[in-house]
Amino acid sequence: MRTKSLKKNKINVITLGCSKNVYDSEVLMGQLKANGKEVVHEEEGNVVVINTCGFINNAKEESVNTILEYMQKKEDGEVDKVFVTGCLSERYKPDLQKDIPNVDQYFGTTELPGLLKALGADYKHELIGERLTTTPKNYAYLKIAEGCDRPCSFCAIPLMRGKHKSTPIENLVTEAEKLAANGVKELILIAQDLTYYGLDLYKKRNLAELLENLVKVEGIEWIRLHYAFPTGFPLDVLDIMNREPKICNYLDIPLQHISDDLLKSMRRGTTKEKTTKLIHQFREKVSNMTIRTTLIVGYPGETEAHFQELKQWVKDMRFERLGCFTYSHEENTHAYNLEDDVPQEVKQDRANQIMEIQSQISWELNQEKIGEIFNVVIDRKEGTYFVGRTEFDSPDVDNEVLIDATDTYLKTGEYYDIKITEAEDFDLYGELVK
Repeated sequence: MRTKSLKKNKINVITLGCSKNVYDSEVLMGQLKANGKEVVHEEEGNVVVINTCGFINNAKEESVNTILEYMQKKEDGEVDKVFVTGCLSERYKPDLQKDIPNVDQYFGTTELPGLLKALGADYKHELIGERLTTTPKNYAYLKIAEGCDRPCSFCAIPLMRGKHKSTPIENLVTEAEKLAANGVKELILIAQDLTYYGLDLYKKRNLAELLENLVKVEGIEWIRLHYAFPTGFPLDVLDIMNREPKICNYLDIPLQHISDDLLKSMRRGTTKEKTTKLIHQFREKVSNMTIRTTLIVGYPGETEAHFQELKQWVKDMRFERLGCFTYSHEENTHAYNLEDDVPQEVKQDRANQIMEIQSQISWELNQEKIGEIFNVVIDRKEGTYFVGRTEFDSPDVDNEVLIDATDTYLKTGEYYDIKITEAEDFDLYGELVK
């Protein structure tokens, strides 16, 4: 009797770009698993799905290089099929199909059902919050909205992600409960713009009510806010932050620049005066608040005077956490009509200057922590150290606390009281309080 052998496909999902993409990959993997598919994240598999980023030049380059790398593997017989999804594919699908035609299929950011079908799976609507998390077990991203209605001149996200669409509170609570049941203790709330949450569903900015509901979820210990927008920030969120110990005294709020000329050209809907006042309000209302921001240097028309103004403001504001990007001239954005007139080496030099200032500020703030005791969650063990974070630090982008693993045993995902014994510009060293 003849037997029929079937090769079982193993699907390898590769994630590039931001936390929103991480979330989307996890949802895709959850759907595939629910369909009985074997799925892995950035491991070996004969079917490959590349979830791309199309935000700025460096990210686009990384995405294209990854696609080309896997096309070579396909040619060499190491993988059978390659599918491409995500922001790059949404934004440049016709170009990609023309330039890299041997990809099996391209899908945009809203074409999950089609991608699943191509992978031999059905889209299961009932899977609210069912996903395979790829982060360490103690934290997970919770995407509360998709898309963006802001008109920022430099940003291509609305082209790739569409208009703002909030997820209903009850669905997010269900998702949080499922994550908590799987051992997640920290929720990192993400969206293109957290502060817009609820306007489409509830006709008001409703982030505060969402937080009121999420703090009730058993097992969740920390809730962290990422990617707020300064214009129209709902100040009632600060009251809850003060009142509820589960909500980290932490806010990620990209401010981009401070010169009124550039803020106007960037279409940010605010001014230097309003932005500075808002930051002061944050610090008055939440006394030990950590603010993370990001800035753009080298935007069209940024003069040396504009840059000096930004530098001085960074020195004055003393942000606890700060990142700086060089401007990327993105087609089909409003700023693309302007002349990209700041040379790349000037952009890079300005970014380096900002980060040098920030490094000094961070070092000074960290020196003040020596001798203090912080509640620290352990994310991983690396070499001879356990690596953890305080509530004032987000994974991957902020300070870390290093504890000597040669004489102390700590469990990943657990919280400990750690006394800070030494501090550098972006790392703290500590010991367990026994």
